[in-house]
Amino acid sequence: MIGRLFLRPVAAVLVALLALTTVPAGAAPEGAEPAAGPADVALDRLLGDVRARLPAACADPAADRLVGVLCSGRLRVGVRDTYPLFATEQGGRRSGYDIDVARALADRLGVVPEWVPVRPATRISTLAEGGADVVIATMGHNTRRDTQARFIRPHYYRSETIIVGPREVPLRGWGDLRGRTVCTTIGNYANAHIVSRDVRVMLFDGASRLPEALRDGTCRFAAHDDSFFASYLGSDGALQPGFERKFGFDPVPWGMAVAAAGSAELARALELVSQSMHRDGTFLSIARKTGIFTTFLEDQEQLWRSPACARTPTDCLIPALNTVPPPTAFASQVERGLAWSERHLGLSPALPMLLTQPAWDLFVAGIVNSMILVLGALAATLAFALLVGIVSALPFRATRLLSWLVVVALQSSPVLLTLVVVTAVAHVLFTYSAAVALGAAIVALGLMNGANAGQAIGEAAESLRREQGLGRKLTLPLFGAALIRSLTQILSFLVNAAKGTPVASFTGAPELLAALTDIMSFSAGRGDTYAIVLVFYIGVVTLVVWGCNRARAYVERRSLAG
Repeated sequence: MIGRLFLRPVAAVLVALLALTTVPAGAAPEGAEPAAGPADVALDRLLGDVRARLPAACADPAADRLVGVLCSGRLRVGVRDTYPLFATEQGGRRSGYDIDVARALADRLGVVPEWVPVRPATRISTLAEGGADVVIATMGHNTRRDTQARFIRPHYYRSETIIVGPREVPLRGWGDLRGRTVCTTIGNYANAHIVSRDVRVMLFDGASRLPEALRDGTCRFAAHDDSFFASYLGSDGALQPGFERKFGFDPVPWGMAVAAAGSAELARALELVSQSMHRDGTFLSIARKTGIFTTFLEDQEQLWRSPACARTPTDCLIPALNTVPPPTAFASQVERGLAWSERHLGLSPALPMLLTQPAWDLFVAGIVNSMILVLGALAATLAFALLVGIVSALPFRATRLLSWLVVVALQSSPVLLTLVVVTAVAHVLFTYSAAVALGAAIVALGLMNGANAGQAIGEAAESLRREQGLGRKLTLPLFGAALIRSLTQILSFLVNAAKGTPVASFTGAPELLAALTDIMSFSAGRGDTYAIVLVFYIGVVTLVVWGCNRARAYVERRSLAG
């Protein structure tokens, strides 16, 4: 009896010790809510300290924004109105992941949320101007924005850019996209990654056009945040069942943000709440309820339940995405020049191609390829002009009919269509590359302009035969005289070939217009970009005209001397 009485407490102690050794510290049994952690304790202490200063601190204009929130009993939250599954407003009722997260934050601070509508362009400025206490508006946390606002970590979500395309088209990675066109939006930092893989981009001002462009066939593929496409690719989405996610890249963490100044205590409170909401699964449960992707939040819940995060939370934080491209070696001089221009001339052009290395590399490659394209088009025009001229000048009806049919077909075809056809044939015969695209453009431009110039040579040869009573035989002196007589037409078509080279960018030739379009996709300054293209080609065409005039003068002098 005494033995049994003695063993019972010993057994109880052993069972308790066994339980402690089988459940890791800081982790809750499966299906149970985790106990209050260090973040909860620290939050209660912080809120208690701030409330102890009330109501006297409410009248202090220099008080932290957390004081204003607790004094008013309201947390002013900047949110978007039209972002499916994340933040929408219909009939005065707001719903979505961001909205429910804001409600949970306000509840843990003991206040109520007050909605402040914001747009991507006004999210940070609204904070800086005091229009909102916190912004929760699908905003990626990158190193550029760190200088404009204070982001709350741990992050409350993470998205990545995905490629969306037809289900029947196999697309496993970047190699399958080379030479294809992807629709995307202007200013998306991920566009730099896209264009660096030899993928063409078609730019839209806003993402809302992308699903419609996919459905109506304007775009074969589109790239944007997976959070944006989530509602369209869901079971009841507008892109079902024809389209699917192909692959993703460049994951970016999403951050709540507060004003850069005067919000240290509010930021600390929100950081502690975020730790707790990851640890107890609140973020994850909200995401599951709203139907968004949850992989990141599942990983975060496991991470923040670990003892390591409880001991050292800073070790578990994700850094901001570094979206600042490396500067050029002469960026500082360019910046000084732009500052002088703005100060003295009132002009501040956007010149990303001179400030960042990736844009500079694209710009230089675009200029080099453009010069290759221009010189190649001039040489091809001259070669096809001589070839078609010889065929047109031959005293055979069949050859003259053949040349006439070729010239009429090319004259009746739009320039862009001819470029597309020649490029398509080149891609069938050769593996796609920038060299193949340039070569196809050179052949197309040379064929179109050379055929017209060749027709002029043939007509000149025929008129010389009639004027001089020559026989039907084609001789070298006759052909030379026909060249001299048709020199004006030949030179005009050489100039026309140079002027037509920018059109080649629409078929994938990587010349300057295409390069600047790529740069513009991840930088600002559309007007400045097209102005640079205009100035460059005015200079090129002027140089070609000058060269043609010198060539004409030389030929005329030789002709008179002969």
